[in-house]
Amino acid sequence: MAQTQKDALNVLGQPLADCGYDPQTGFYRDGCCNVGPDDLGVHAVCAVVTDDFLEFSRLKGNDLSTPRPEFGFPGLRDGDAWCLCAGRWTEAYEAGKAPRVRLLATHQAALEHCDLDALKQHAVDLS
Repeated sequence: MAQTQKDALNVLGQPLADCGYDPQTGFYRDGCCNVGPDDLGVHAVCAVVTDDFLEFSRLKGNDLSTPRPEFGFPGLRDGDAWCLCAGRWTEAYEAGKAPRVRLLATHQAALEHCDLDALKQHAVDLS
């Protein structure tokens, strides 16, 4: 069962914020980067995707730009917020292609695969 948003924490130890509703994101399509035992990819990083990242992901075999209506997936565009697999975000980071991150909406489970300092370097919500 997924950890619900009300009791989930983000990477800063605070309550998990929403990631995005247009398009509706999250492994559970609840607008949040909630994780659970059936989310083997750990879709925990709330990223603001870029064209550069989308191309990187496509070249790695995960085309996030092309709509897949049979799965209710509209396809992503530059600027969309999306819950990414934590491992894919780290892979993109190491390749210099990581998208920006909303730390307040990034589930603490991301820390099993991502370095907090690296996430902070790409944060859009730190002042």
